[in-house]
Amino acid sequence: MSASVFVVTPQVARAARVGGTVPVDGPEGRHAAQVQRLAPGEPIELVDGAGTRITGHVDQTSGKSLTVRVSEVVTEPEPAVRFTLVQALAKGDRDDLAIQTATELGVSGVVPWQARNCVVKWRGERAGKAHAKWREGLISASKQSRRSWHPALGELVVGNALAQRIQQVVADGGVVLVLDADAPRSLADVPKPVAPGAQVWLVVGPEGGIDPSELAEFAAAGAQSAHLGPHVLRTSTAGPAALSALSVVWGLWGRRDRLDA
Repeated sequence: MSASVFVVTPQVARAARVGGTVPVDGPEGRHAAQVQRLAPGEPIELVDGAGTRITGHVDQTSGKSLTVRVSEVVTEPEPAVRFTLVQALAKGDRDDLAIQTATELGVSGVVPWQARNCVVKWRGERAGKAHAKWREGLISASKQSRRSWHPALGELVVGNALAQRIQQVVADGGVVLVLDADAPRSLADVPKPVAPGAQVWLVVGPEGGIDPSELAEFAAAGAQSAHLGPHVLRTSTAGPAALSALSVVWGLWGRRDRLDA
């Protein structure tokens, strides 16, 4: 059985030394001690979301927290290609499913997008709660997939502000791919970026599709459109499917290493 994974702060991770102990408290400590009921001697892994992985075993427990005796501290490199999923807001938690699945598949960043055709709107108090829910989902999916690097969650982008973000990404040498079932080009024909750590943004529209005026704005900003194949996917599956396809076609999943490596 694999060791349980818990999240610690970068400050705690930086202080970890082989042979020493690391505290796990707060919500993570309570979950480890009270929910999973980890006992002294059991294996455990700690990650900080920024590439550090600490391996060890439970040293002591004290009700709502525990300490870990460290056997190894590893700093894992960033992914060779940094994918960002620009996910349109959707009904029925379909957007939550999309970003959590993309996290399990290795996405490096997520940007919530309120497209013109979105039925769901983030406004006022609801915006803050929805954004916090997305953040919790990313952390949960990162732990489930045992990732040491956690996706960065951007702020909500509304309207033509996305075109401005696309223009900046392209100016910085990144690639922006807009998933469009009517695009003449296949996603499989997009060449892999050559620069190490290249940025690749995947833009996924809402259930009603991306408005033609938005597609025109994105193209003018430097984005490329591509289709996934003969079928039209839901907004909850399009992003993860594109991420998986590019990871295979570009050879990013060629080894049985952790995706972060």
